[in-house]
Amino acid sequence: MASGLYEIKKGKNGKYTFNLQARNKETILSSQQYATRTGCKRGIVSVQSNCGNKDGFERKEAKNGKHYFVLKARNHQIIGKSQMYASASGVGNGIKSVIANGKTKTIKD
Repeated sequence: MASGLYEIKKGKNGKYTFNLQARNKETILSSQQYATRTGCKRGIVSVQSNCGNKDGFERKEAKNGKHYFVLKARNHQIIGKSQMYASASGVGNGIKSVIANGKTKTIKD
């Protein structure tokens, strides 16, 4: 059973980001920067409510040939981006991990 967690971090610029981590502590989704901790927590709520929508995942290929995905909210705004993967199959596994771990309520702040 999945038991991921969200980790909130405050950057040197004073802005907040979160990472969704799988059970093995590998980051599987990273957020944009938010001006406030409250905004960052709203981003987590958005991932929790959208991670089960398979249509919200968009597979992409970077200029260097590596693969990644983004998770979009129902309003089509990007709420998270994956790491880079060497293959398209890696992207599929990453998406499965976000689906499995994204609903977690565990937040390390």
